[in-house]
Amino acid sequence: MIHPNSPFHPDNDAAYRAWREAKLRDYPQRVEDLVVEVADPRALSAAEHAALLARCRKANMAIYAGPDAGADKDIPRLLGRQFGLEHLDANLMSDADDISTLTASESGGKKGEFIPYTDRPIRWHTDGYYNRPERQILGMMLHCVAPAHEGGANALLDHEILYLLLRDENPGHIRALMQEDAMSIPARLDDNGVARAEETGPVFSTLRGGQLHLRYTARTRSIAWKQDAATQAAVAAIGKFLDQDLPWKFQHRLEAGMGLLCNNVLHDRTGFVDTPAHTRIMYRARYYDRIGQT
Repeated sequence: MIHPNSPFHPDNDAAYRAWREAKLRDYPQRVEDLVVEVADPRALSAAEHAALLARCRKANMAIYAGPDAGADKDIPRLLGRQFGLEHLDANLMSDADDISTLTASESGGKKGEFIPYTDRPIRWHTDGYYNRPERQILGMMLHCVAPAHEGGANALLDHEILYLLLRDENPGHIRALMQEDAMSIPARLDDNGVARAEETGPVFSTLRGGQLHLRYTARTRSIAWKQDAATQAAVAAIGKFLDQDLPWKFQHRLEAGMGLLCNNVLHDRTGFVDTPAHTRIMYRARYYDRIGQT
């Protein structure tokens, strides 16, 4: 239940207006504004840490640019710990250490059934939108070991900006998207029966600390939206904004040694082309924690 004093409560207009003004003040204008050069992401300097944290506080995301250190999972693991990211999501396709290695090299096997492990484009989403309420993905990292020969760029959008756009257009969108039955992800079946139970819940919600949380996917398969007029209008509005060339939408391709640190913001991925000499390899770490001090 959202607290009535929250700026995210659709009926608290005064608090929302104050939050909105602060949110947009000095908001990043270019993707370059999100990038911080770091010498060693495993052991940030105080200045590097402060620069990344400041960007995450403002935009819920930052991009670090470190040296090309090859295949080293200590990079996302140790960098995450410096921001309070400790509790990794153990999912079906994650590695034994709960960090996933995203590559299309295994697309002919079991992983090839899941789009992140292919070279196909991925539509707008937040990670873990199908997870149970107690396993919501609050923090997320992508670390680039090696980029594709061509393609594989991400678009990024702060979920708080999407909330702001929707609320400015019609507060009814927010009320609809905060319904407990707004979005359902049908059960996923495998040869042994139900591999993942159906999950139904809100699109926008607030966490125990009052922060805004979003679960969303632009997929049209394996998703069921509430069939009332308000929810359908709100979903259409999301699609409209995600299709627009918004000034707060950032496009970026991670190169070797670079990574995304975020509070599970909206993101997509273009398709890509690998060659024997250039195989795209990304480490993905998903957390039940938010970035500390954000």
